[in-house]
Amino acid sequence: MNKIDLIQALEDANNLSRSEAEKIVTLFFDQMADALAQGDRAEIRGLCSFFVKEYGGYTGRNPKTGEKVEIAPKKLPFFKAGKELKERVDE
Repeated sequence: MNKIDLIQALEDANNLSRSEAEKIVTLFFDQMADALAQGDRAEIRGLCSFFVKEYGGYTGRNPKTGEKVEIAPKKLPFFKAGKELKERVDE
């Protein structure tokens, strides 16, 4: 399922216009992204949670030349499946 499929499902299930369904889905994803950008968690109970992990800088190595390279600190988003989702997928 992709974003367009989700919009279509919302439209069909709730008798909404396409533009209304699209606004709802876009708002949902934008709010989740904004929360992560601010360092907060985005959690949907029973389904999943998204959070940001911070990694410190380190010295890496260029695999082509073998030269040492300094890697800057970074933040990456992570997804963790909820218990109910895990159980539903495992059926």
